[in-house]
Amino acid sequence: MKEAVENLYRKQLDNWELAANNYKALALVKTKQVDVDGWKYLVQFNPARIVSSSAKIDPQSIKERKCFLCREHLPAQQEGLSFGEHYTILVNPFPIFPKHLTIPDNRHLPQRINGRIGDMLDLAKELDDYVLFYNGPKCGASAPDHMHFQAGSKGFLTLESEWKFKKAGTIVAYKEAILTYLNDTSRATLVIESTQREDTITLFGTVYDALPSTEGEEEPMMNILTWYEAGKWIICVFPRKKHRPACYFAEGEENILLSPASVDMGGVFITPLEKDFIKITAENVKEIMKEVSLSNEEFHEVRQLIKERL
Repeated sequence: MKEAVENLYRKQLDNWELAANNYKALALVKTKQVDVDGWKYLVQFNPARIVSSSAKIDPQSIKERKCFLCREHLPAQQEGLSFGEHYTILVNPFPIFPKHLTIPDNRHLPQRINGRIGDMLDLAKELDDYVLFYNGPKCGASAPDHMHFQAGSKGFLTLESEWKFKKAGTIVAYKEAILTYLNDTSRATLVIESTQREDTITLFGTVYDALPSTEGEEEPMMNILTWYEAGKWIICVFPRKKHRPACYFAEGEENILLSPASVDMGGVFITPLEKDFIKITAENVKEIMKEVSLSNEEFHEVRQLIKERL
């Protein structure tokens, strides 16, 4: 499968001008580093991501537009690879990563992770040079009406290299799967490490059921990163309480057009506007993370509930 994906990349960049130009433009993307209480974040100025960052996801807007992940609405130049019974691997034409995939369900079903974490594990194992990610319907998904995963090159997200050195403690263990949490005052992060697929699915289900949910919402708010290395899965779950921070809606100098999703939670802030890239500080990053994540008290309650349920 990995060789087939590489061939798909080469073919798409040879034959699809939009994608080719946007991947070439990554070489010109500006980045800077900020430190937030000992955690490294990168800020990326990536104007091509304005489509995603400013996407309207209210029910009326979704109803009025064609679903850009449905097969019949894909660009004529876009090709894909089948994965399993229900998914197609596509080259994302608006990349953040050096290699960036979108993996939609072939059916037009809503963005929900419940019952699909096993699919995410399978993809991560098969594409083990990628990090898989899932954005909840109100946590950065620009197509909340169509189930999809994304994948990006390993080694890009700062969290990948930092998490194992900053564990705050173990919450529970279930057979060959262990759940820990990270020592991070502004970003609530749960980490599952496991060598066994079914144990991982069971432990994730316990986490899922313990997360706070709002009446009328279909699932708890969360982002998920998953990768496979050294014979085990690493699953980072970021419980959320808010979709977009106040600065997204602010006017004038207070405005920062940033809508956090899995990549941002993983340590790389994507700013589609240069003004935001220039002015954003470590304090801005910290405040945005705290605003969209569970508070320390809420996160403690989730950890206690997980202990009680397993």
